[in-house]
Amino acid sequence: MTHYLVDNPSPEEVAALPGLTLLEFGVDWCPHCQGAQPLLAQYLSAHPRLRHLAVEDGKGRRLGRVYGVKLWPSFILLRDGVEVGRAVRPQSLGDLEALPAGA
Repeated sequence: MTHYLVDNPSPEEVAALPGLTLLEFGVDWCPHCQGAQPLLAQYLSAHPRLRHLAVEDGKGRRLGRVYGVKLWPSFILLRDGVEVGRAVRPQSLGDLEALPAGA
């Protein structure tokens, strides 16, 4: 199953998104990304109004470079296109819950 969007939105499109958006950067074959999926599912179920975009990252992927992504998975929370929180390689639900999703 393919989880990550191969056709990524542009940084300008992402910056124009209203409200809260959780960007997830990774690739389908990454074991860290696969391991984070149960945590992500729990987090998203607790925050049903949160927009979630899972975008494929890697060499030549502009969106990940704009956000300075170095490790997968990286979760970046945006409010009206501006970064308000980040979780990299979360190990527990608490790592994601530390994002200010209610803000």
